[in-house]
Amino acid sequence: MTDRDRPVLVTGGAGYIGSHICKALARAGYLPVTFDNLIYGHERAVKWGPLERGDILDRARLDEAMRRHKPGAILHFAAYTYVGESVSDPGRYYRNNVCGTLTLLEAARDNAVPYFVFSSTCATYGIPDKVPLGEDTAQNPINPYGESKLFAERMLRDFGAAHGIGSIALRYFNAAGADPDNEIGESHDPETHLIPLVLDAASGRRESITVFGTDYDTPDGTCIRDYIHVADLADAHVRALQHLEKSGAPSSAAYNLGNGQGFSVREVIHAVERVTGLEVPVVLGARRAGDPARLIADSAKAREELGWEPHIHELDEIIRTAWAWHQREPRR
Repeated sequence: MTDRDRPVLVTGGAGYIGSHICKALARAGYLPVTFDNLIYGHERAVKWGPLERGDILDRARLDEAMRRHKPGAILHFAAYTYVGESVSDPGRYYRNNVCGTLTLLEAARDNAVPYFVFSSTCATYGIPDKVPLGEDTAQNPINPYGESKLFAERMLRDFGAAHGIGSIALRYFNAAGADPDNEIGESHDPETHLIPLVLDAASGRRESITVFGTDYDTPDGTCIRDYIHVADLADAHVRALQHLEKSGAPSSAAYNLGNGQGFSVREVIHAVERVTGLEVPVVLGARRAGDPARLIADSAKAREELGWEPHIHELDEIIRTAWAWHQREPRR
């Protein structure tokens, strides 16, 4: 049996990260079956396998898709991810991110799907005492989005112990960039990620970019974040799936995914100006509540156990791929 004879179900596969994972899966010989309600995803991003339109809270549709395709694994990206919205409407986040993941896990159990790779987040750590962050850093989320992802991680462990579902949770830092082949990229509405917002300001799609806080304890006073290229994230998911398949034994594990280096908001703005040759209009604003000064990943465990290494390290190169996509995508 070849990998193409065993499809994998990719929930949220029409979204930014999910679509890049589908491309990586196809290159590795898998058949990615996208399961997406297309609220935030885009049908045009589904290029490497079939689309099953449905919601992860719809158990009947999940069962139907699993019976039709008989996936050998589930890769789960169908989450709401806006931190501010999670604070103002926590029920929406707990319903989708927690209840939806529970529904998906129960469907996996009843349809004998043995492996589960979960899109988690560094938001489960909250405001850390020190950086870089290892997987043993205390998980103390400060918003419902982070809490919902932490609940999902706990469910994975419990379903592994009770039902033998092997799982890996991948805790991302700041996903950035676009497909180096420029076939897919980032297209959110509303957009909240820094790099596309700065590109919007550079290209005139928005009037300016607001820098929230210039008095942090960092070299230039602005927040520092770890930007990991989306193609490197995609590679990590393929490696996580292969790791589960090779081990065979049900277990649960978690890995941080980051570049291991941090760039400040001002550094991102200057890099965009270098790459585009355009000036970025900047407005200085007050700090946002809950924004840590630094978030940088320690990804040594992923390197050692998954054999994963990020390949696109330089901030300018990350932005170059995002800029190429930004010039191609329809105006938001």
